[in-house]
This record gives sequence, C-alpha cells and structure tokens, in this order.
Amino acid sequence: MTVHVAVLFSGGKDSCYAAGWALAQGYDIVLVTMNPEPYSMMFHHPNVQWTKLQAEAMGIKQVMVTTKHDTELNDLEETLRKLKIGAIATGAVASVYQKDRIEAIGKRLGVPVHSPLWHSDEKKLHELLDTMEIYVVAVAAEGLGREFLGKPLRKLVDAKVKNIHPFLEGGEGETFVTNAPFFKKRIEIKGWKISWDGVRGVAEIEDAGLVEKEKKKTK
Repeated sequence: MTVHVAVLFSGGKDSCYAAGWALAQGYDIVLVTMNPEPYSMMFHHPNVQWTKLQAEAMGIKQVMVTTKHDTELNDLEETLRKLKIGAIATGAVASVYQKDRIEAIGKRLGVPVHSPLWHSDEKKLHELLDTMEIYVVAVAAEGLGREFLGKPLRKLVDAKVKNIHPFLEGGEGETFVTNAPFFKKRIEIKGWKISWDGVRGVAEIEDAGLVEKEKKKTK
C-alpha cells in the first residue's frame, strides 16, 4: 500500500530532493507549496508561482496556499489536515527553527516528518549538482553578489565564497530547479528580471516553458 506523503515544496534544490526521495521510496506524493509574503522565516518566496511548471514537469498534483506572516503555519497545518496525509517530507538541511515547527505540526496530525537532507554536507550538495539543473534566484549574504543571480548554482559553489553554508541555509540564498531525474520534461527559462539593492538581490523568472528532455546517447 502506498503512503500519501505531502512534500513541502518551494521549487528549490532541497524540496526537489525531498520530492525525489519520497518518489524513490514508492510513496504517493502531493506537492504542498506555500505562497508567503516576502521575507518569510519559514517559506521560500522568489518565483514560487513557477512551481506550477515544476509540478507539471513532474506530473505530480500540487496544492498552492497563499498565506500571510501571522497565519502561515496555521494555514499549512489546516491544508495538511484536509489532505489526510500519512507523512510529511521536507527539504530541511540545518534550520532548527523550520524543522521544529514542521515536526510540531506532524505531531499534532499524528504523522511522521521526513527530512532526508538534514545535516547534509558538501558531498551531498555535489550529488544534487550532478543530478539536477539548479539556478540561483536570490542572494542575501556578504560575498554573494549580483553576478550569481540567474546563474547555475555550480558557479556559486565553484567560487568558494567564505563563511557561506554549502546549502545556502539561513536565508543566504534561494534556488530554482529546472531539471531532475524524476522530471518528465525540463524547464527552459527564457528570461530573467534581476533586482539588486547593493546588499541582496532576486532573479525573477520572466518567462519559461517545458521542453522535451534530451535522450541519453547509447554507446
């Protein structure tokens, strides 16, 4: 019997990994995406509207919830309660603040919470880089400049910026995934709108569409 799992899905590398992990376990999944106000402490905001294209690329059902700062956790819990799930999967890596709050929701709902990337290291990050197409869509830390916005995450990782968490935890940066092994199609980004205030910046997707994935060549 398959277990109905709600994957908390932001469109970034960590939640995409959680979705892939849940699928690999044989779970029946639904993507739950919170559309918060800017600067939420809990949920990713940049390009959240484009997660619909990712859900389409995967062929997975998605539930989108528009919320505000003071109600976002209650709104998430109510949504999960209505879905009658058997488990929750998250992309949490190092944020105790986020993990504790999701686990508290799981406890109240009586379901387990899985965070397959929890305390992952740089080796795991390179695994993600090797299997996904990942773009930087927000930066907000010293050493992370405008030059990384709208560019592949590998460029930022290869720059070896000091004092930056390998997974860009703590709000240092945000990402968007355009391809992964479990995507049936890949996303082609056709334009970016870059905003930079001298300290932090965002790369908003202006236009994007689904394209067929290239078939692997056989020897």
